[in-house]
Amino acid sequence: MIGLIAHIPKPEAKSLSLIQQFVENLRAVGVKFLLEESTATVMGEKCHGSTEKISRCDLVVVFGGDGTILRAVHRMTPHFPPIFGINTGSLGFLTCLGPQEINRAIECIIRRSFVLSYRSMLSLEIESKIVSQPTFNGMGLNDIVISRGSRSQLVRLTVLINNNVLTNYYADGLIIATPTGSTAYSLAAGGPILMPESGVFVITPICPHVLTNRSTVVSDHSVIEVRLLIPEQEINVSIDGQATHRMSPGETLRLTKAHTALPLAMLPERDFSQVLSQKLKWSGSNL
Repeated sequence: MIGLIAHIPKPEAKSLSLIQQFVENLRAVGVKFLLEESTATVMGEKCHGSTEKISRCDLVVVFGGDGTILRAVHRMTPHFPPIFGINTGSLGFLTCLGPQEINRAIECIIRRSFVLSYRSMLSLEIESKIVSQPTFNGMGLNDIVISRGSRSQLVRLTVLINNNVLTNYYADGLIIATPTGSTAYSLAAGGPILMPESGVFVITPICPHVLTNRSTVVSDHSVIEVRLLIPEQEINVSIDGQATHRMSPGETLRLTKAHTALPLAMLPERDFSQVLSQKLKWSGSNL
């Protein structure tokens, strides 16, 4: 059984047409599928199911961009079937192929010729010294972003790696990204691009006041801890831009590699280096 989740902007009839074409092709070859409820509503279809049912499918096809996949992943947690992304947005690093490759997508699904790239995830815990206050937990595919709230003042943070102080940051915020998330906010903030199988995380400060504070790459076996240096300051902690927690003084944010990895479908003839070249419009040099 194949699950189908789609982001269909109301003004865009093109996206709806592509998904309808995909569904018709599935029916033509006798492939059983289940539409996510909101997707079925927009398409006027009856064969729909809850996100929980979708997460139990053998494969989930997601129409949209990276944001659509991230939302789907967070709604399906902790069950992660293989995700097959078809990009109908602008710039997508998580999607398997583009909207003009519907026939190739159908072929890959029928023959099961896609390959799975297992993407490491971040496990987050926020612990408080106050016993009565519950611990906040979460899991992220892209990144954990620590940022100031509505105040204009910079945040002061100290970061520890395996109980050893790395440095203190005085910045707009901090991004801790997986290799998958290294092409997102971290890249925009000046961080490096990490290959999916590199086995590392990257810590990237956002607009640091100290110019020597640069991105730091650490093993994904590390335990990363973040603490507030200013007692009265409160900051926001965001997971993949989907869930936000207000971190208060006395709390400690702890990050480790999650026990679960996300199986992301890729075309056998198109590895991640080719995806980078295509998405970032890189080219060779004659020098």
